[in-house]
Amino acid sequence: MCRKDFYLYCIELRFTILNLPHIQNQIDFQKVALQTLSVEVDALNTLAGQIDERFDRACQIILQCQGRVVVTGMGKSGHIGRKMAATFASTGTPSFFMHPGEAGHGDLGMLVRGDVLIAISNSGKSDEIMMLMPLIKHLQVPLISISADDSGPMPKNADVALTLGDINEACPLGLAPTSSTTATLALGDALAVALLEARGFTADDFARSHPAGALGKRLLLHVKHLMHTGEDLPKVSPDTPMNKVLYEISNKRMGVTTVVDENNVLLGIFTDGDLRRLIDKQQGFDVNLPVSSVMTCNPMTISSEARAVEALEKMNDKKISQFVVVDADNKVTGVISMHDLIQAGVS
Repeated sequence: MCRKDFYLYCIELRFTILNLPHIQNQIDFQKVALQTLSVEVDALNTLAGQIDERFDRACQIILQCQGRVVVTGMGKSGHIGRKMAATFASTGTPSFFMHPGEAGHGDLGMLVRGDVLIAISNSGKSDEIMMLMPLIKHLQVPLISISADDSGPMPKNADVALTLGDINEACPLGLAPTSSTTATLALGDALAVALLEARGFTADDFARSHPAGALGKRLLLHVKHLMHTGEDLPKVSPDTPMNKVLYEISNKRMGVTTVVDENNVLLGIFTDGDLRRLIDKQQGFDVNLPVSSVMTCNPMTISSEARAVEALEKMNDKKISQFVVVDADNKVTGVISMHDLIQAGVS
């Protein structure tokens, strides 16, 4: 390109860039968005018509799998495959994603006899996946394919060929995977949910694979994991004078002390709030007064097996800051405070 042509090219490029806002302003973005969603909704409705006995067979194959469900796919199909494998793994079906390109260079060792392979290719003709087919057959690994239709070589080699149906891409050029990836993602979710229900997968099971998240804390943390016990447990006998009661409350830093008999059975509690109310009522008090004469009898209690979130909800509902933890015989096993729950991230 000569200098003159390059100069003219730069002027044309500058003119194009300067006029982009004007061009963009002519587009009704909301209308395009609604059109896109409408096309993708149509794709999901088309997919619904493809759910038949093949879906049943695919679920049965996965349920009978003694190994892992390995998901593979190239490009956008690969991105959907990664999400599909993650959803399987978090809902009771051990699974991981295998990149088909890397598989041809050693990663195919991830796949072993006893696994199930889910291969995703909208055309059903992915060269990278078809290259792996001889070894897949040799390992006798069941193959579940996901493609637009069953005409390609991949679904023809599959034990079960799941299809999306005749859907239109939301991309106006008909090129960028849009509706097809949405439908594939939805089909993966449908498989995961069907398998979840077949396995009797529970919220507790889900939490065990999400221990670091808020959901895990809500479902896995119990009162017994956070309560104060042993030397940290504030505890006095009913005849303890108030000066020693106040020392116990201050020393254990929980704003409360339990009052128990010789068998550790709960008789009552005395709190910072009780102290303030006592001072306000009596304008001072005798430090030798036994705690049994001013304690709160029959305080609210909770089991150590209760979920931490349940304890927090009850504290908020009853407008209290602590719970005494007791066993079936009403013997004190611990104390838990709202501060403990908030500090642990329970919400």
